[in-house]
Amino acid sequence: MNNSLAQPIAIFGGTFDPIHHGHLYVALELQQAYNLAEVRLVPCWQPVHRAPAIATAKQRLDMLAWAVKNEPKLKIDDCEIQRQTPSYMVDTISLFRKKLSNTPLCLILGIDAWIGFAEWHSYEIILQLCHIIIVQRPFYFLPSTGKVAKLFQQYSNQDVSAMHHSLGGYIFFHPTTSPNISATAIRDQFAKNQDPRHLLPESVYHYIIKHGIYH
Repeated sequence: MNNSLAQPIAIFGGTFDPIHHGHLYVALELQQAYNLAEVRLVPCWQPVHRAPAIATAKQRLDMLAWAVKNEPKLKIDDCEIQRQTPSYMVDTISLFRKKLSNTPLCLILGIDAWIGFAEWHSYEIILQLCHIIIVQRPFYFLPSTGKVAKLFQQYSNQDVSAMHHSLGGYIFFHPTTSPNISATAIRDQFAKNQDPRHLLPESVYHYIIKHGIYH
C-alpha cells in the first residue's frame, strides 16, 4: 500500500464503432463510483479478437471527440491508433505505466471480455501493471471455474480505497445499471435505414449521417 500515489486513471479500450450512450454511461458511472481522475477512451487500431472496424480510425476519433466534448473527465487517447499495429492491451498498459509511474491504473472490461481474459496476450502481466474493473452486462455471469475464476478469487477486492493506495493487482466487480446498447445493433439499424438516434449522442448521430458511414 502507498498513500502518496496520484488519483487513479481508468483505461477504457474498444473499437468505438461507433461510440454510444452505453459507453458513456459506463465511463461516467465508474469515474464517480471509484473517484477516478479521468477515464481515457482508447480506440484500437485493429482489434485482435473481432472483425475490423467499419469506420476509419479518423472517423472513430472524430466521433469520440464529439461525444466527450462536454465531459471534462473523459479523455481520448490515440496511442493504439498511432502505433498502427494489432492492438494488444498489454502494450497499451505498459505504455501508460511508463508515462504514469506514480498513478494507479484501472482497465475497464465488460464481463463478456473478462470471460476470455485468460486467452489474451500476456494477460498475467496486465494484472501486475494495473487494476481491473469488470463491468456487469446482461446475460453474462462470472465464471465459477477455470483460469479467470481463479484470478478473480485470488485478486478480487471491493474496497475502493485499495485502488487508490496501490498501482495495480486488484480486480473489482461493478454491477451497473447501464443501458444494454450494442454498436453492432446500431450499425445494423443504419444499414437498414432505421433510426438509432436515441442510442448515441446527437452530435455522433449527425456525423454518421453526414459521412454515410454505416449505410
